[in-house]
Amino acid sequence: MADFFFQPKRYLITSALPYANGPLHIGHLAGAYLASDAYTRYLRLMGKEVVHVCGSDEHGAAITIRARKEGVSPQEIVDRYHALIKETFERLGVSFDIYHRTSAPIHHETSQEFFRNLYQKGEFVEQETMQYFDEEAGQFLADRYIMGTCPTCGNEEAYGDQCEKCGSTLSPEELINPRSTLTGSTPVLKPTKHWFLPLDKYAEWLKHWINTGELNGLQLHEPADWKNHVVGQCNSWLDAGLHPRSMTRDLDWGVDVPPEIPGAEGKKLYVWMDAPIGYVSATKAWAADHGKDWKIYWQDPETQLVHFIGKDNIVFHCLIFPAILNAHGDYVLPKNVPANQFMNLEGKKLSTSKGWAVWVHEYLDDFPGREDVLRYTIVKNMPEQRDSEFTWKSFQDANNNELVGNLANFINRVLVLTHKFYQGEVPAFDPDEGFTGAFDPDWPSYHDSEMLLMFDHLQEVSRALREFEFREALKRIMELSSMGNSILQYNEPWKTINDDPESVKVVINFSLQVVAALSVVVRPFLPFTSDKMRTMLNMEPIKESGELVRMLDDLAEGLPLLAAGHYVEKPEHLFTRIDDKVIQEQVDKLNQPETTLTENEFSGEPVKENIDYDLFSKMDIRTGTILKAGYVPKADKLLELEVDLGFEKRTIVSGIAQHYKPEEIVGKAVLVLANLSPRKLRGIVSNGMILTAEDAEGNLVFVQPATAVSPGSTVK
Repeated sequence: MADFFFQPKRYLITSALPYANGPLHIGHLAGAYLASDAYTRYLRLMGKEVVHVCGSDEHGAAITIRARKEGVSPQEIVDRYHALIKETFERLGVSFDIYHRTSAPIHHETSQEFFRNLYQKGEFVEQETMQYFDEEAGQFLADRYIMGTCPTCGNEEAYGDQCEKCGSTLSPEELINPRSTLTGSTPVLKPTKHWFLPLDKYAEWLKHWINTGELNGLQLHEPADWKNHVVGQCNSWLDAGLHPRSMTRDLDWGVDVPPEIPGAEGKKLYVWMDAPIGYVSATKAWAADHGKDWKIYWQDPETQLVHFIGKDNIVFHCLIFPAILNAHGDYVLPKNVPANQFMNLEGKKLSTSKGWAVWVHEYLDDFPGREDVLRYTIVKNMPEQRDSEFTWKSFQDANNNELVGNLANFINRVLVLTHKFYQGEVPAFDPDEGFTGAFDPDWPSYHDSEMLLMFDHLQEVSRALREFEFREALKRIMELSSMGNSILQYNEPWKTINDDPESVKVVINFSLQVVAALSVVVRPFLPFTSDKMRTMLNMEPIKESGELVRMLDDLAEGLPLLAAGHYVEKPEHLFTRIDDKVIQEQVDKLNQPETTLTENEFSGEPVKENIDYDLFSKMDIRTGTILKAGYVPKADKLLELEVDLGFEKRTIVSGIAQHYKPEEIVGKAVLVLANLSPRKLRGIVSNGMILTAEDAEGNLVFVQPATAVSPGSTVK
């Protein structure tokens, strides 16, 4: 039996847990899920034991922020989106063995066991720290409950843990002008106690493991197998110096710190202590349902663990989670973390808040029966090594030119000719006859030679798949279809059937062997198409139980995939063309100023909590005129303005440089919040705030008086 590379006893494949606070978009698919699905299906086709786990991440600040905005409970949010995400994956054919959820009791129990284990071993450092507290809301603020100006790029919408504009990792204390996302007020620092994981203590072995693959005398992975940007990002963190990271939060939603631990009251586990443990709890739930021992998938060194994620999760899966697993003491570490980079949309970064996204559940509604077209287009443009882009035009081209014009065209031609010449039966042929002038007559068997060439080609597909080169694997699959089309076109059996019938039998027989091979090898990427092809070929449905390795074995032995006399069905359309009108409708939909995503979901920011007039009356809003404007050095978003308020001139720093050039705004009338406390931005004291509004495209526009009024006039 052919065995093309050494394998462990089993595989455990994990896909990043999506936040249950919104629907899936194509960026999610490109980041983790289609790659993990293709790899899992490939392993099954190779006859390997594999379990693929995923589930909804139902804790963390993003959930409670969404719930607060919508005026519902966090449980309502996670119930709604868990169901939607799970259904979307099923409709798209993503083949998890279990899609779990972190709100399940088994997950809370598992996460608490991890925390308890590390606590009892003395792995945590208990510290009292100063943390931001919202006095109006009466609660401590987790990182995502704080926004402010990024000290690196000047983005005024940076979060307390990360600036999503420049990618800098932050702490809340680094933000300039921090504000609570709950009330908009300025938070104050108050003491609170938490348990920290001393990542600095693990830095030496983490760096050695990442860069050599070796730990405690065992070779756990080959560094050359890891993507450069994964290793590079890890080393960047390690070289900058790891610091203790709090594993608990002051929250009212999440997994409780084990109640027997002193000081646990009111404390929840940090989401990155809780979420990756969701892989373990999902495995436990799957094992319980199937009468398996979950421990062999997490604690047996002969299990190969592979995490599929996007690049924004590299540090958590390559440093923090391995540190937790190793500190626990009896868990395997990942063999590979083949993180993908980001997929952009029509030249811009995907933005869920602005509705700049292709929502997968809406695509499935708009394009019924075209699941594989989306899968194909995303894999073809998968951001494996660098950011990539999805456009509706490229989607249309992939469908019309490649799936219709190449793959479907080849299969249709072969089956049509088989029915026309041989009543639907695979033709038998005499290898010593035929090919007068069509091929080299000195070849002992053209058919055998081509079958061996196909075998070599399929081995290359297999190699690319096992090395996480999914774009390459898909490209080679389509090259195999192109080869079949070329053979038909070169030999023109519809012209030579009468003059050289033996050659036509060879051509049609070999072409049918190619179709049979394609029905197996497209499976990781196009599962719905694979099913249709098997039906047309009158072959057993693929159960993903070793079909690819058996096919390779047969080809290596010189055996046909379809025996002479085997009956094939008449062809049906695998793919159909997509018209320009349909594509334009999707482009227009994308550019609509408002997009209704799902029931009860906002398109744009919701109205904030009510305030009384006394609070509003404390704001002194004045009319002003911009006298001067210039760029702030080393801050691509900030402009320094001199504004005439009538009674005085003010210096104001405003984050509008990406929307206005300095020369465009001199002389503009604006509204100014005049009694905002002065704040230093990039070394410049800003004395006030220019009022702007954000339009549907995300552009900032000045809020201006409808008629001319004198600078300094009060807005009431």
